[in-house]
Amino acid sequence: MDGRGLVRSVRVFGSVAGLRTVRAAWRQRRTDASALPPRGAERARVPGPAQGAEPEPGGGTVRFARSSLRVCVSAGGTVFWGWDGADPEPSYALAGAAPEPDPRAVLEPDTDGGWRVVSERVTVAVSRHGAVEIRTPGGVMLRRDLPPRWWEPVGGGPARWAQRAEVPADARFFGLGGRSAGPRLRDGSYRLWNTDPGGRFGPGDDPLYITMPVQFVVADAGTHLAFHDNSWDGRVTLAEGEEGAGSGHDRPGTGEVRMEGGPLRCWVIVGTPARVLHNWAALTGAPALPPAWALGPQHARWGFGSAAEVRRVVAGYRERGLPLSAVHLDIDHYDGHRVFTVDRERFPDLPGLAEELREQGVRLVSIVDPAVAAEPGNVLYEEGRAAGAFVRDARGEEVRGVVWPGDCAFPDFTDPAVREWWGGLYEERLRQGFSGIWHDMNEPVSFAAFGDPTLPRSARHCLDGRGGDHREAHNVYGLLMARAGYDGLRRLRPGERPFLFTRAGWAGMQRYGGTWSGDVATGWPGLRASLALVLGLGLCGVPYSGPDVGGFDGSPSPELFLRWFQLGAWLPLFRTHAALDAGRREPWEFGPEVLEHARVALAERERLQPYFVTLSRLARMTGAPYVRPVWWGTPEDRVLRECEDAFLLGDALLVAPVLHRGSDRRAVRLPRGRWYDTATGEAYEGPGQVLLDAPLARVPVLARAGAVVPVRGEDGELALEVWAPEAGRTGGGLVVRDTGDGWEPAEIERYQSRRVDGRVVVERVTDEGPVEPGLPVRVRGV
Repeated sequence: MDGRGLVRSVRVFGSVAGLRTVRAAWRQRRTDASALPPRGAERARVPGPAQGAEPEPGGGTVRFARSSLRVCVSAGGTVFWGWDGADPEPSYALAGAAPEPDPRAVLEPDTDGGWRVVSERVTVAVSRHGAVEIRTPGGVMLRRDLPPRWWEPVGGGPARWAQRAEVPADARFFGLGGRSAGPRLRDGSYRLWNTDPGGRFGPGDDPLYITMPVQFVVADAGTHLAFHDNSWDGRVTLAEGEEGAGSGHDRPGTGEVRMEGGPLRCWVIVGTPARVLHNWAALTGAPALPPAWALGPQHARWGFGSAAEVRRVVAGYRERGLPLSAVHLDIDHYDGHRVFTVDRERFPDLPGLAEELREQGVRLVSIVDPAVAAEPGNVLYEEGRAAGAFVRDARGEEVRGVVWPGDCAFPDFTDPAVREWWGGLYEERLRQGFSGIWHDMNEPVSFAAFGDPTLPRSARHCLDGRGGDHREAHNVYGLLMARAGYDGLRRLRPGERPFLFTRAGWAGMQRYGGTWSGDVATGWPGLRASLALVLGLGLCGVPYSGPDVGGFDGSPSPELFLRWFQLGAWLPLFRTHAALDAGRREPWEFGPEVLEHARVALAERERLQPYFVTLSRLARMTGAPYVRPVWWGTPEDRVLRECEDAFLLGDALLVAPVLHRGSDRRAVRLPRGRWYDTATGEAYEGPGQVLLDAPLARVPVLARAGAVVPVRGEDGELALEVWAPEAGRTGGGLVVRDTGDGWEPAEIERYQSRRVDGRVVVERVTDEGPVEPGLPVRVRGV
C-alpha cells in the first residue's frame, strides 16, 4: 500500500488500523530478514558446448558441458523445452497432463553442430551453444532464445536466471497479463508480481493484479505465443526491433525474461492468432462458461450500506425501464468486514432480498476476500486454525497480516485439503441467496505502510505437497483461490454453471472464470486503460473481463461516464462499480441526456444478447476471446498492428469507442473488406481509414459485409441480422443457442449469406446441404 492507500485505510477505519499497517510492514521485514539471508556470493553458469543428444518421443535431450535441454514437440505443434531436468509437470498453468508428443517429430543432427526437431507445423533448432530457434515449416525464424545464464548462490539456494530472445524486426509484443499501458507493449520493463497498486491506477502503473509470463508476438513471418512456466518474481524487458537499422541490416526485437528462482521451462505455440489461442486453451484449459445472465448489465458499489439502498437502486432501474441482470454487494454487507458473514442490522433478511430481486430478474453477487479475521470467537478462524489451514512462517507460527477486518490469517490455497475446506464454505453464500462470487484482495494483499503489501516472501506454503515459500506461491495464490471457489460451487450446485470472477490470477485462470479491471482511476486515461486490459487479457487466454465502468475512484463528468458506459456495453463483463468515497454510478445521476443515451446502449446490449451467448460458447470451444484486436484476422497488416483504440467483437462487428474528451468524430482503421456503419448503413471499403460521426448518442460500430449475427427480434425471440455480402462473395456466421445455465451441450449452427440475382439469400449449412434458416431474417446494407 502506498501513501494514498494508507491515508484511505486511516480515513475508513481510523488511526488504529493505520498503525496496524505500520506494525505489519515492520513485522514482514523482520520475518524475511531472519528467514531469507542475503544471497551472498554467486557463481555464473552458461550451458557450454553441446556434447551429445538422446532422441525421445517428439524430440529428445541435448547434453551440454554444464546443462541439459529437453525439447518436445506435441502432435498439435506445441513446443516445450526445459533446462536442467525441468519437465512440464508439476504446473498450476496446465489443465491436465502435458500433450502427447508427436511420434513423427525426430531429433536429428543439424548442419552447424547442433540439433533440430522437424514436425509438420514447426521446426525447432538447438545450436551447439544452447540457443533454441523456432521456425516455420518453410524455415522462417519466428523466435530465437539465446543460451540462458544462471547465477547460483555459493552457499546454496534458488538460482536466478535470465534468458534473452530475438524476434523479427517488425514484430509487436502483446500479453503479459493485465497491463494498463497496452495492449501493444512498448519498450520497457514489466514486472511479474501480482500487485495491488493501492486504491487506483492509470496507464503508467505497473505491475497490476494479474501478471503472466505470456508473450503474444505478431510479425509478418507469423504469430506465436511464448509462456515461461515459472511463478516466481521476475521481469520481462521488451525492445521492438528496427528494420534497416545500421548499414541496412534489421535490428531484431528482443524480450529478456529474468526470474529470481524456479525452473527454466517454456512453451511456444505458433500459427494464426485463432490457432494459437485454440492450442493455448487446449494446454491450459477451456475458459469457464458464464451463465447467460452474467452477460447482461450489472451494478456494483462499495457502500450500498443497506438492503433498503439496494432496493432503491434496483427500483431506479426498473422505474426507468433499464435492464439489469445483477447487483454486487461489496465488503460493507459483511459483519465487521468478516468474510462469510452478514450485517444483520443493515441486511436483516438477505435470503428474502435475494429472492425478491430474483423474481425481478436480478441476481445478487457476493464479494469474497481470502483474509480471515484472526480473533477469538470468530468461528471461521477457529475452524481454519484447528485444520491447519493458514499460511505459516519458517518457524511454524501463523502468518498475520492486516486487511479490512484488522489482523488476519490467510488460507494456504496451495494445499488441496485447504482448497476443499474453503470451497465448502461457499454453501453459506448460496444459503444467503447469492448467485455469483467476486474474489477480491487475493494477490494476496496485506496492508503495509511501506514495502510490499503482501505476505512475507519467507511464508511457507504446501504447494501441493512439494513445499516451498511465498516467492513461488504468491503469483498463483489468486488462481488457486479461484480453483477452490469454482470447484466448491460445482460440488454444492452440480446442476448450475458457477459464476466467479477474480481480481488476481495467473496462466490458466480462465478455467475458473473471468476477471475485471480492478481499481482503475476515474479519468480519460483510465478509460483507455480499461480497453487495454480487456484486449491484453484476451490474448493471454482470459476472454471474460471488463472494467469498473466510470472508474473506481472520484466522480466522472457526465461525458466521461457516458463514454465509459458505451464502451462497457460492448465488453464481456458490463459492470458499473465505484469506491466508498466516490461519486454515484447510476445512469440517471448524470442528467436526462446521459440517461437517454445510456438507455440506447443498454437496449443494444440486450438486443445482442444472443451474439454474446454465442461468443461465450465459442470462447469455451475454441479459446478465441470475445474482444479481439482489429488485426485478429489479418496479423500481417502492419498498420492494423498499431491500432489500439478499436476492437473486433467476434468476427462480425468492429467497435470504435470514444476515448477522448469533447470528440464527436473519430478516425477508424478498417481491416480489408467491406464494412457497414450500423447506424447509417453506409458502406466503406478496407483496408483504410475513415472518419465517422461519434455523437454523444453512440459510438461508431461497423458490421462486416456478409456477417450473420444472432439478435433478439422485436418479439424477444432469436432472429438473424444479416449484412449484405459483396457481389460475388459469400459471408456467414455462427449461432449457439442459450441452453440454460446448466451443463447442457450446445450445438453450433452455421449460416451462409450470398447474393443471388441482386438479392441476399441466407441458408443454414447442414451435413445434408443448405436449408432454410428457420429463423426470422432481417437483411441490412442492401
